[in-house]
Amino acid sequence: VGLNKISYIISISAVIATASVLLIFQMGQPRIWMSMSRDGLLPKAFSFIHPKYKTPTFSTIVTGIVVAVPALFMNLTEVTDLTSIGTLFAFVLVCGGVLLLPKEELENRKGRFRIPYINSKYIVPGLFIASAFIFQDSLSKLFNFSGDWHSYKDNLPYLLFIMLFTAIAILSFLKNLSLIPVLGLLSCFYLMAELGYTNWLRFLIWLGLGLII
Repeated sequence: VGLNKISYIISISAVIATASVLLIFQMGQPRIWMSMSRDGLLPKAFSFIHPKYKTPTFSTIVTGIVVAVPALFMNLTEVTDLTSIGTLFAFVLVCGGVLLLPKEELENRKGRFRIPYINSKYIVPGLFIASAFIFQDSLSKLFNFSGDWHSYKDNLPYLLFIMLFTAIAILSFLKNLSLIPVLGLLSCFYLMAELGYTNWLRFLIWLGLGLII
């Protein structure tokens, strides 16, 4: 958009953010496989701990190979989109899981993790009505089914988001849901909707394979 000076700041920030996220994933994934191996879901080799460094050696090496080799041959945009939609879906599940907890347990549970309860009874339905009013032109185009499948399929994730937003707004009014996890769930799902039909299709196939395994 012509903001060349700001683009340098954004580029540097993107490199730092990407490197930190990749580092955390590369550290986290071997330990997930180690736990799965201990539960009997993967071969015992994945739970092998190095006698000197006390790290899951085999899992770490396999993680590096599984990440590095496909990255050499795959389109970078496709890889990052698939990574993003998977991570966002994990956040959606976490926020949804928090919503299943009673509000008394969120505020008074033992330990350091607590979420202040803010009643979303009127806030979320109000946001829903305001959004419908502000984006009514976009919504009318979204619900226009006159086009062919190829021109319409990219709108399907947005339709899913609207359905979710509608359901959450109704449940917020009826069930007095906690505001913070509701906003987290909606914002993450909206970002998932931004990734388009093709990424959703790949994600669902990948998710199905994971469930089968």
